Parts: sequence; structure tokens; C-alpha cells
Amino acid sequence: MAEKRDYYEVLGVARTATADEIKLAYRKAAMKWHPDRWVEGTDAEKKTAEEKFKEASEAYSVLSDADKKARYDQFGFAGVDGQAGPDFSGGFGNLNDILNDLFGGGFSFGGFNFGGGSRSAGSQQRVYKGRDIRTRVRLTLNEIASGVEKEITIERNRPCPDCDGKGTKNSSDIKTCPHCNGTGQVQQVVNSLFGRTISYSTCPQCGGEGKVISNPCRTCNGTGLVRKRETIKVKIPAGVEDGMQLTLRGDGHAAPHNGVNGDLLVLIEEIPHSNLKRDGKNLFYNTTISVTDAILGCEVTIPCLDGSYKVKIDPGTQSGAVIKLKGKGLPAVSGYGSGTGDLYVKILVWIPKKLSRDEKEALENMRASKSFTPDPSREDKAVFDKIKNIF
Repeated sequence: MAEKRDYYEVLGVARTATADEIKLAYRKAAMKWHPDRWVEGTDAEKKTAEEKFKEASEAYSVLSDADKKARYDQFGFAGVDGQAGPDFSGGFGNLNDILNDLFGGGFSFGGFNFGGGSRSAGSQQRVYKGRDIRTRVRLTLNEIASGVEKEITIERNRPCPDCDGKGTKNSSDIKTCPHCNGTGQVQQVVNSLFGRTISYSTCPQCGGEGKVISNPCRTCNGTGLVRKRETIKVKIPAGVEDGMQLTLRGDGHAAPHNGVNGDLLVLIEEIPHSNLKRDGKNLFYNTTISVTDAILGCEVTIPCLDGSYKVKIDPGTQSGAVIKLKGKGLPAVSGYGSGTGDLYVKILVWIPKKLSRDEKEALENMRASKSFTPDPSREDKAVFDKIKNIF
């Protein structure tokens, strides 16, 4: 067996090639080596074209996928072993899109049906998936701190109660589509410049279902689904943040033909608190005290999520000083860290703009005192320099 060539070499691109450059290179290779171009060639030429086409398709299936490309770049063929073959059954959309652009629809080659993502006769029955539903829920910081259960009202498709989602009350009324013989697709042979091309399209009679209903349910008109307005309870864990999304599997729209339900995606919207500011798990609060309270010391009341707390302000506290209330922040949401954050209280000292004559005279008498003269060598000044840039 011939040794596999480097995928970049196969497509003739550098390892730094962009996604568009890789796509263009594959387009050129597919156009050059597509077997329909070599229908008039010798057996050797046909075989070479087939091998080159498969080789280019395999290279593109890896290099056009970011995850596969990263594994290939790091580990070579071992990184994509068992995953390198291109998926022509509908899962590899980019490859099918390019082939459809080049050759005007799907075509048959090497035992595969390319393009359209349709299933062929005898293939496994299609499994349907319902659509997802997106909604949002608004939470206060107090609700976020403890976690909460919210009721959310949504409209969603549910299986029809009269036909159990089948689209008809009697299973005997579900027949194999006579137009496509149950494949859900119809075949068309086109003679083109490059030879004969076999294209596939969705069956117009059954819409790709492969089945037709002769006596549809009157409640759902044969769709198997009805629209319902329902209220569900959603448990929201403590510590969630604005912009996070919770996924409730199976709580979205029901799928046709009793397939797999979609999901309910709940976007978290945080209602701003009137006093507290949030940064991750930590909370921040500003409080203003008078000059005399800063000089003599005082006691202030700090609003926390679990109630109010009295905090002692030491004499000589500088404006901008920060007090930490350990564990008074928010819990970390599960999977995004651990522990509980803190509440940081920033002290601001209010300076009066207008003073009475007696107040000015009193302050003038204190101005000359050493106690009111800033001293860079003092310990409280050094502490102030360290914390003044926290906020």
C-alpha cells in the first residue's frame, strides 16, 4: 500500500493557509480529478483520477475542521486516525456544499451518494430533533446568592394527544411513499459536459419523509404536533452570572414523528443592585463618612445580601481605605470555581465646602498642629499609598 501523503501537500497549500485558501485548493483539486471528467480516459487514468479525488476529499475533510486540523498539526495522521475519511452522508456540510457548487447537485461515485444529505434506500430511518427554545430570566443578587427556582412560561410544540404524535389515529394509514419507495429522495440522471451525473433531491410527494398519511389527524393536520402554552419550573444554581446560559435537555420543542425533543436554553440576566457592585464572586460597596468620624473613628452600617452589618471604623482612617468582609460575597457557580467571595467596603471621607466663622477659626487653630501635618514617613501614609489605587 502506498504511503499516505501529507494533507497540505495533497492540496498544495502551506501549513499557514487560511480556511478560504484550503477551500479554494480543494475546489480546484475536485474539479481536476472528479471521475466524470475522466469517463473517456483509459482504465489507468480513471483509476488515478478516482484515487486523487478520494485523496483530496480526505485531506479537505481534515483541514477544513478546526479540531481535526489541530490534532493533525500536532500528531500527524495518528491524531486523526479513524476520523480522516470524509463524511459524504450529510454530516460534512462544507464538502457537500463545494461538490454541489461544482457539479450541480449530488452525484454517485464509489458507492457513495454525494450531496444533499438525503438517505438512500435501505438506510437507517431518519431521527428528527425538535427545535431549541431560547428564553431569559431576570435575577436579583439576593436570588443569585442563594439559588432560586423560577417559573417560566413558554409556548412549545408537543405531541398531539389525539394521535400520539403519529399524525394519524390509525397506524395502518401510514404508507410507504409510492413516488420514492420510502427513500425520501428522487434520482435524476443528467448528461453534462463532464459525463453522466446522478443527482438526488427531496421527494416532492412526501417531503423527504419516505411516508405518506392517507387519513391525517384532524387535530394536528397530520403533523403530529400541537402548540401549547406551558409553565415549567427551572432550578437556577447559586452564583450564576449575567450572560450565562442554562441548558435544559429535552424541554424545547417536540420533534415530528416522536423524535428527540429540542432543548430549553435559559439566558441569565442580572438585575443591578441599588448599592452593591459585582465582579465575579466579589462584591463592592462605597460608604461616605465625615471628616470628624474619620479622625475620631465611628461605626457604620454595611448592607450585605444576608442582612446589615455594623463595621467599626478606626480613628485616623484615610479616604480610600478598604475594609474586607470575608465570605460576604457570592458563591462560585458549580463548575466555575469554588468557595465564596468577599465584600470590599471602600471608605470615602466627605470634605465640607462651607464652614461657619467659628468652624474656620477652630480649624485654623489646629492647622499648625503636627497631628494635622502630612508626614510621608508615617505608617498610615504608607498604607494609604498601597490601597489608594484599588478602585
